[in-house]
This record gives sequence, structure tokens and C-alpha cells, in this order.
Amino acid sequence: MSISRRSFGFGLMALGLGACGESVTSTPGPRATSGLPADLRPVPNAAYDAWVAGFHRRAASSGISNSTLTTAFRGAGYLPGVIKRDRNQTEFKRSLEDYLSIAASDERVSKGRAAYARHRNTLAALEQTYGVDAEIITAIWGLESFFGERRGNVPVISATSTLAFDGRRGAFFEKQLIAALRILQNGDISASRMTGSWAGAMGHTQFIPTSYQAFAVDFTGDGRRDIWSEDPSDSLASTAAYLARNGWTRGQRWGQEMIGSSPTSGNLIQPQPGGPKFAVTSNFRAIKRYNNSDAYAIGVGHLADRIGGAGPLRTSFPPDANGLTKDDRILLQKRLTAKGFDTDGADGVIGPNSEKAIRAYQQSRGLSVTGTPSQAMLRNLG
Repeated sequence: MSISRRSFGFGLMALGLGACGESVTSTPGPRATSGLPADLRPVPNAAYDAWVAGFHRRAASSGISNSTLTTAFRGAGYLPGVIKRDRNQTEFKRSLEDYLSIAASDERVSKGRAAYARHRNTLAALEQTYGVDAEIITAIWGLESFFGERRGNVPVISATSTLAFDGRRGAFFEKQLIAALRILQNGDISASRMTGSWAGAMGHTQFIPTSYQAFAVDFTGDGRRDIWSEDPSDSLASTAAYLARNGWTRGQRWGQEMIGSSPTSGNLIQPQPGGPKFAVTSNFRAIKRYNNSDAYAIGVGHLADRIGGAGPLRTSFPPDANGLTKDDRILLQKRLTAKGFDTDGADGVIGPNSEKAIRAYQQSRGLSVTGTPSQAMLRNLG
């Protein structure tokens, strides 16, 4: 698989499905490093300092000025939490049903419709200019940063330099660091305001620095491509431009759920055995250029449809490996919480909070502590 804008591990912070296993979020307004976890603040590291000194020479040969380097690295440093999150990435094996339960949750649909209404004029102008459906743009915004609520507040220079120094993906992240410095040198943003995810994805729709350089646009006309602003216009326009330049066809749907034996228009896929089938078009592939995942592209398309007024998928998913349907899992979560084992919500997704509650319940009953739900547990909780 070729490395796309996000396929190498940036993580859907807004979904809670990200590579870091936790969301480093921020409230609207300027980001302050004082609000970061302790392990995402710079700590002394002599080897990192030596690497930075050598990098300065390479950056200068790439056209980065001494003043830009001095300003960019003032206050920057080695972030141990970035390495921890990078090392702790796991290959998420969530089912499509679980993914969509989060990506197109009732809350996300409601917030998406409200965001669409607030920015209707801007979105309509973007659809006219770039040919990308306004609902698709809004859905990407929702999946990437929960409509701007979870943009990340980790300093990008510190994050990308830490990852470049670390070496596991050093060449890639040094390229991102150089691109970030060019953004600063161009005057689009100050170093103090250039913040994002722990891996350097920035703004309302989580662009990495090289994608910013290639696709970001100044839609507001203020002379800066400001994807960090509270006004999401430049971010949304940049996303529309990204899709338009990566194969989006004006007036064509992303795809649709196939019901029964209705004629197929597009390529037929069934990501989860026994679950819904989808007929997808070339616009589905354009969405995958944003994040190379069938689940992500279906999540964007389905959330866009829901924002536009459509209902939930009509085809049921099969029971999971433990013999539980989504309704069973929701009931299990409700019953556990009622018994004092809080699952922190009942969405039918058995994630870390539900597993912790299940383990506590099992331990309290003298059962084998596995964190795995079952039909027997559901009955016993009744």
C-alpha cells in the first residue's frame, strides 16, 4: 500500500480510534502547551540536541533561513510522549459495524447537521468552485476533528523533529519537518500557533505539512492559508481542493448501500462478511486518497448521507465473534453500568472502557477475568 496523507498511522483523533490510543484534544482558541500531558512537553535529550544541530545544516541547504530555524526551534524539544504513542500503535481490527457506530453516531450526525447549517454559504461556494459535495466536505471535517473540536495542540515542530530524530520513519518525518519550516517561512502561521496531532497532522481537517504545501488554499483571501483559524473556511476549502485534484467527479455520488438484488451501478464491495454491501464509484477512491481505508471512505460517505437527511443503513450486521449483536452489546453496556460497572456510554462498541468494566464485573463474581463479553454474561446481568 502506498503511503497516503494519513495511511501511515495518523489517527482519527475525533473517532477515538486513533493510532495513539487516546485523543490529545483542545478547546477552541489558541493552544497552550501547559494544557498538554506531561509526556508531550519537551524534556532534555542530548542526542536529540545533537541531531537538531546536524539537521539545521541540512535544512539550510534546502533553503530554510537561519531566522526561520531559530524562531521555529525556540522552545521546541524532544517529546517522549510522541515516541510512546508511535511505538504503541496497534493494528486496529474493529469491524465496519463498530467503526460506523462511532463515525456516524447520533451525536456526530447531529453536530454535522448543525455545522452544515452554520457554514451553509461557505460550503455551497466550495461545492460550486471545486465540485465536491458540501456534505462530503462536512463529513471529512467531522471524522478528522469532530467539526473543529479536536484539532490537537501538540507543537508541530517538536512532534515532527522528535519523530525524525527517532529514526523509525526518520526520512518521512524529516520531510514533514522541512515542509513545516517552509510553511513558517512563508508566513502562513507562527511557530507558536502551528499545532496539531502528536504526529503532525494539522487543522480542522488534519493536513500533514507536505499535503498542506501541495493542496492548502487561501479561500478567505487574507493572504494566508490558515487551517488553524477558528474559522474553518480555509481548511474546508483545502479539503475540497485535495479531493478535486485527486480524482473527484462533480455530480457523482460516492456510492450507496445495495439492498437485495437491485442493479449495481459501480463496483460492489462488502467489507464485513455478512454485512451491508456497497456499490462504490470513482469518488469513493478519491476519498481513499485522503485516508487509504475502505472503512474510512464508507464512514465519510455514510456520514455525509446522514448529514444530508438519510437514515441509518438498512442492512443488519451479523453477530460478532462472541455471538452478540449490536443491540445485545448496547444492552450489556447498560446492564453493566446499572450494576456499578461503568462502561462510559452504551454505543454497542466494546472498547477499552467496556473491557475494563467487564473485567471488574468478572473479578467481582470470581470469574475468569478476560474482558470478553458473552451471551451468558448478558443473561446473568439481567
